[in-house]
Amino acid sequence: MTVTRNHDPVAVTGLGLVTPAGIGVDASWSQILAGESAAAKDPNLEGVGVDISCRVPGFDAAELLGRKHARRLDRFVQLAIVAAREAMADASLDPQMWDGTRVGVVIGCGMGGAATWETQHRRMLEQGPGRVSAMLIPMLVPNMVAGQLAMEFGAKGPNLVTATACASGATAIGVARDLLRGGACDIVLTGGTEAGLTPLSIAGFAQMGALSHRLDDPAAASRPFDSGRDGFVAAEAAGVLVMERPEDAAARGARIRAHLAGYGASADAFHATAPDPEGAGAEAAIRAALADADIAPSDVTHVNAHGTSTPLNDVSEARTIKRVLGDQVIVTSTKGVTGHSLGAAGAIEAAFSVLTIETGLIPPTANLESQDPEIEIDVVAKAPREANIDVVVSNSFGFGGQNAVLVVTPA
Repeated sequence: MTVTRNHDPVAVTGLGLVTPAGIGVDASWSQILAGESAAAKDPNLEGVGVDISCRVPGFDAAELLGRKHARRLDRFVQLAIVAAREAMADASLDPQMWDGTRVGVVIGCGMGGAATWETQHRRMLEQGPGRVSAMLIPMLVPNMVAGQLAMEFGAKGPNLVTATACASGATAIGVARDLLRGGACDIVLTGGTEAGLTPLSIAGFAQMGALSHRLDDPAAASRPFDSGRDGFVAAEAAGVLVMERPEDAAARGARIRAHLAGYGASADAFHATAPDPEGAGAEAAIRAALADADIAPSDVTHVNAHGTSTPLNDVSEARTIKRVLGDQVIVTSTKGVTGHSLGAAGAIEAAFSVLTIETGLIPPTANLESQDPEIEIDVVAKAPREANIDVVVSNSFGFGGQNAVLVVTPA
């Protein structure tokens, strides 16, 4: 079968971030460049077994969204709305001035309203089913984040949530790109959000053996590619990008921050939680993204790696990067700072990729003290590295073997 590819990129015209590194793009990027881990003891996880996490600092939903509005939204939606408002302002878009039928929303989320679920389940057990909130379902279902963003901005075009575990945010961006290329809409709010730092969720990850147990030194727990890594630190976050076709952005005089030039997706078809040790699925996604962008592997300057700080993922990913892109490409993992925000990770890392291109600074991988000798790639550590960056590959790999890779290029 012959596959016809449309190599036209789409424009990124707005960014919004709410991450453990800070609320807003500037605050998040500053801490990412500083390489300062956001991991800390989490009182909400006391008694769970693993009581460290990367939470968004100082996030007051009542203050940011209004008390009445905030109390009807789970935290994963609250984070997304704040990030989307920043992205909209950054793109200089006014919902009062647009045709909402031509505006889409595609957001990635792996878990939905985990906090609402646990809170209301506990209430039912303690007080009976008659005390369960009537808002339980509207607050917990994952699709509600796209629905709430549509209501927030009057976006009446295609509206959906992607759920590919830790690849969800990157998958959403890829799907949004396809909607723009296909003419289904003219503007898309896209990205990912996650707020699953609940006792049950963290207990589940801990029982899997996925989390770091460096509990006596939380700030050093997330250490991608380091020989002492022992698991990831769970995080929450939201990242939203505004994307348009370049000609439409230019026609309205918008600033184009970068281009999303390619997207590739694949499945390992190997294991529920472990990556394919040979990285065949990851390789397929990287090659598909490069082919989609009409870019050769030798043209890639930088990889924002999935880099979870788990023993299996980091080695498998490093081998794949070297095999596909060579050993000259410059690699970093921003999860050393932010921890692993699951469904939001691919989105915030896409935003970091845009910022890397704009600033010419590749962030350091926090806590990389002694690189694993099995990892034979050039990983940035200690301080940001200046570079002329032409092509960035951003990797996202999820439980279930679902892979999503984005290619970002300068405007």
